[in-house]
Amino acid sequence: MERGRITVFCGEGKGKTSAALGQAIFGASKGKSVIIIQFLKGKAGEGIDFIKRLEPEIKVFSFEKSDANFQELSPEEQKEECMNIRNGMNFARKVLSTDGCDILILDEVLGLLDKGIVTGEELKALMETKDEETDLMFTGIHMWEELYAYADDVFRIDTLK
Repeated sequence: MERGRITVFCGEGKGKTSAALGQAIFGASKGKSVIIIQFLKGKAGEGIDFIKRLEPEIKVFSFEKSDANFQELSPEEQKEECMNIRNGMNFARKVLSTDGCDILILDEVLGLLDKGIVTGEELKALMETKDEETDLMFTGIHMWEELYAYADDVFRIDTLK
């Protein structure tokens, strides 16, 4: 069996989530099970409801309860959403530790580092939980230097024009 990889899509440009979704669709077309967990995009997500039609091969989760983006919430609402987001991270850990899927995509998880919701140590521990066969993908604007050693592939997506 092929060795699972850790792939990161980062950068200021648009298309990081789309790149990860492309990998999800490609994997599902090859018979792989895919779980996508979205962070920092509110309950509505990033308009990928269409992907939910591909269940059970691709399952999409968001643990946030608010319709608004995290940045638009009051400090009290952000605190509550942080608890919901942590539930999403715990779910990701459980999926990885129980071989819950072939491909796990954590959309905008790098933004959790930017906002101080999770630490680099927590993300490294998550990466170490991954078994040999599972593909793990992260998206977000900023790639953290401390994560490079764990990633097999890092793609920077920038808008040139």
